Amino acid sequence: MKKIYTKHTENCALVKARPHTVAYLLNYSNSLKIPEIRGIKFGINLN
Repeated sequence: MKKIYTKHTENCALVKARPHTVAYLLNYSNSLKIPEIRGIKFGINLN
């Protein structure tokens, strides 16, 4: 596990998201379905 983390963290900044943004992304990811039919993937948003 130690090898997958970078040692230089000066260039990184934490970004805080608003609760509205997080809820929107979670709802979108829950409604997104990607079925595979005959080797072709289709993206469907069940809204």
